[in-house]
Amino acid sequence: MDEMVIENMKPVPIVAGHRDFDSFYRTNWIEVYRPLAVTLRDADLAREAVDEAMIRAYRRWRAVRHYRNQTGWVYRVALNWAVSQLRKTRREVHRGHPIDAPHADPLPSPDLYDALHRLDLKHRSVVVLRYLLDWDERDIAAALGIPRGTVKSRLNRAMAKLRKDLT
Repeated sequence: MDEMVIENMKPVPIVAGHRDFDSFYRTNWIEVYRPLAVTLRDADLAREAVDEAMIRAYRRWRAVRHYRNQTGWVYRVALNWAVSQLRKTRREVHRGHPIDAPHADPLPSPDLYDALHRLDLKHRSVVVLRYLLDWDERDIAAALGIPRGTVKSRLNRAMAKLRKDLT
């Protein structure tokens, strides 16, 4: 492992009263990872982002455990962290790179996968959360930190583009 990476790693203290976090982690890690991997088109970055977000959730578990949509909070933290990493490294997300995670279900069709990934990140994110996770507009808005009207607008535009691309 990189010395620089090791230097930046901080130990996560074991906090009493976090027993329910273990259950949350086991149940929700994949629920955050899958849509993030599809949204980012980078399985490795998605794994790192979810791990980072789960660490942050653990550190703040006393507050996070009372949130109505804890998974949404973790998703938002993971997405923000991943976007920040992309900006920092100015790394190009690999187009057409399959999600190689053993837990990731492939999308029903390669055409759908390609059309989805032609959407920009903002539109792709709302589509993935709505149709892959079956979240309602309120949960999507809360997870992404945007108004419900923006969620509706992005979904409408994204679906119109997908319909056009798939016909």
